Amino acid sequence: MTAAAFVAAVLLLGGALRDSASAEARPAAGTTLGEGATELRVRALQERVRARPSDAEALAALGLAYEQRARETADPAYLLKAEGVLERALRLDPRSAAATIGTASLALSRHEFRRALVLGRRARRLAPEAAEPYAIAADALIELGRHEAAFRLFDAMAAEEPGVAAYARVAYGRELLGNRRGAVDAMRLAVDAAVGNSEPAAWTNVELGKLHFGSGRLDAAARRYRAALRALPGYPFALEALARVEAARGRDAHAERLARRAADAVPLPQFAATLGDVLTAAGRRAEAADAYALVGAVDRVLRASGVRDGLEIAQFYADRGVRLRHALALARQAHANQPSLDGDDVLAWALARNGRCGEALGYSKRALRLGTRDAEKFFHRGMIERCLGRGEAARSWFRRALELNPHFSLVWAPVARTLS
Repeated sequence: MTAAAFVAAVLLLGGALRDSASAEARPAAGTTLGEGATELRVRALQERVRARPSDAEALAALGLAYEQRARETADPAYLLKAEGVLERALRLDPRSAAATIGTASLALSRHEFRRALVLGRRARRLAPEAAEPYAIAADALIELGRHEAAFRLFDAMAAEEPGVAAYARVAYGRELLGNRRGAVDAMRLAVDAAVGNSEPAAWTNVELGKLHFGSGRLDAAARRYRAALRALPGYPFALEALARVEAARGRDAHAERLARRAADAVPLPQFAATLGDVLTAAGRRAEAADAYALVGAVDRVLRASGVRDGLEIAQFYADRGVRLRHALALARQAHANQPSLDGDDVLAWALARNGRCGEALGYSKRALRLGTRDAEKFFHRGMIERCLGRGEAARSWFRRALELNPHFSLVWAPVARTLS
């Protein structure tokens, strides 16, 4: 998955990354951010808006609640609902900090990173004491490839507003810089800070599990994914991540059950792709093809809701060697919008899969310029070096990928083992 997967669980920001800007959008003390609590809050705010259609504060709070429902369900319809009420709130009160924060958050969820940065900065001027605008601006800067500025905001958040949002971002910054142990330490703080709130607790446990998985620690990853499912039963991101662990262990039947539950629960391309990969690894290629076919359909639905997921779709096609020219066009377009480390990596991979390895090498070098230790990026670099006829350099990158995480991909880890 790409870096946008961290920022938005591919498409939608985890609730752990932002608290709502208004007390109206926050749960009462002792409650959680599980689906039931949010549904009740949505209904209460809907009633308030019906009674007072010109209540800008209620409209902003409803928009934020819709965004929370989008995070919980991954239903893109909630993004459209949020957009409508937030626009109404801003027409009524153009200086509403809550509505501005909600609109900035919505732009980030849709991968409109430049707009999110502008709105996040505007929100900082309107609510300089709030942490949310810093978080939105920092996330946008990361995806725009402006890492130093983003890291400064991460540090400011940690110093001024220590908590789940700050710790999770510090963890991500350390991961990008290649400090995986430091990333784990920071994410553990985020997990501890999220205790008692179901969706943030589930999200932070999944992210900590991914850090373990990325270092090849299957047992530690599985423990965190199961902790996420205890915090929020049926949490699809934990189901999908646990399916990858079970597939890496060779437990194909269990992996398939978990992947199907995730894919059935949430219309996200990554879940359909994971199910297809699990079925492919089990030798069930016809069923895998059916799962892969869902990726394009889901992508069309998300695009209709305003979500740009070009990087992930480009990588999906490049990984599977289909529609390669289209994959390259998507990767170029997505990179223009999202010139991040992952934007560089996906474009490099799409170029390599189209035989344009000389051009790919430059982007691969950019993807690794911060010292990021990512087995998938190492593998892509190895394939590019191999394409350029540099056999020993290629084997070195394959070995680095496997040493870091021998299970980095159901599709490509076996290839790396063969070529190393």
